[in-house]
Amino acid sequence: MERIIFHIDVNSAYLSWSALKLLRENPESTDIRTIPAIIGGNQKTRHGIVLAKSVPAKKIYHIQTAEPVANALKKCPSLVIVPPDHQLYSQCSKKFVGFLRSMTPEIEQVSIDECYLDYTGISRHFSSPEAGAAYIRNYIYENFGFTVNVGISSNKVLAKMASDFEKPNKTHTLFPWEIQEKMWPLPISSLFMAGHASVAILQKLEIQTIGDLAKMNPSLISLHLKGHGKMLWEYANGIDSSPVESEPSQAKGVGNSTTLAKDLSTAPEAYPVLQQLCKKVGERLKHSEQAANNLCVEIKYSTFDKYTRQMPLTAPTQSGKELYRYACLLFDALWNGNPIRLLGVRAGKLTDVGEPFQMDIFHYDPAETAKRQKLDKAMEKIREKFGDDAIHRGVSREILSHKGEDT
Repeated sequence: MERIIFHIDVNSAYLSWSALKLLRENPESTDIRTIPAIIGGNQKTRHGIVLAKSVPAKKIYHIQTAEPVANALKKCPSLVIVPPDHQLYSQCSKKFVGFLRSMTPEIEQVSIDECYLDYTGISRHFSSPEAGAAYIRNYIYENFGFTVNVGISSNKVLAKMASDFEKPNKTHTLFPWEIQEKMWPLPISSLFMAGHASVAILQKLEIQTIGDLAKMNPSLISLHLKGHGKMLWEYANGIDSSPVESEPSQAKGVGNSTTLAKDLSTAPEAYPVLQQLCKKVGERLKHSEQAANNLCVEIKYSTFDKYTRQMPLTAPTQSGKELYRYACLLFDALWNGNPIRLLGVRAGKLTDVGEPFQMDIFHYDPAETAKRQKLDKAMEKIREKFGDDAIHRGVSREILSHKGEDT
């Protein structure tokens, strides 16, 4: 049987979970899901951001997630504001994920309110994937009181895209033969992993829809967005072979993370942290005589929600600067604008230095690669003898300046 993947996403998780608690405490109270209401911020001080919003708040007053509460109140002075309850959200998440794990161990939890489920192994219990999805949706609603969307496809990226279609409490399919009709007409900004910076570059190339990107020459996209561009082109064409990771990311990896002294709210504040994390990871790779073929960036927000994104590298590397370049691409695609509590990077799919590797046809230049590797080794020797600040690449200093660091 062909692999079938579900992406299961709680509809307005924070709002739903808070609403259920308020109704339990006072059954006569109004369900905040049915009125203009948000989770987040502080009504008295008018500070903070919108973490979740009701359908009326979105449709009638155009209130958006992550916008300042002060702005939301200007749009709707009578807006009901409920403070977040992270202990409650953690309890609800455990029930949600626990139920899914009771069906199959092939579960990958990617945030507090969303999971991938490999349906292939349990397909014999249901007449169709849609029937399996209906069972999940109905069970969660009848037993826990909140709703979920289920996206169904043959891979993770298409299942994720499908679950983001019409909400709430819906099942959607997005199989490869449905891509042209269901996904290609969507704006490029709706493509999974297409962050603000990437979208701006693609729009300058007159790419407005996912279909526009899918039909482009991938080598042209790679010229502008490097490895991240190649990945976006693959996603636009429904290409994704990544497995459902039922356990945490592979143990064979080198990572580093830091909980920040204060929340970061701008990208220029985050870039230097990423640079230092990548530098340390690179040093550990060199010490172990290994090279990374994959990089993952982790962001934990002030709400304690944690998200990760990863991508393959065009060639194995130990270079902290090379890891930093990819980390910035991942960060730009992943960050949603909310305050950041923790940042982490992890190098994975490690190989021994000098081991043969599959070359990237879009980026590989033998002469240039050899030249860069030779230069990297020479620069490392100089730094070992005279210190980290003894020598810098000219382009690196330009990048650091662009990222907001002192030069």
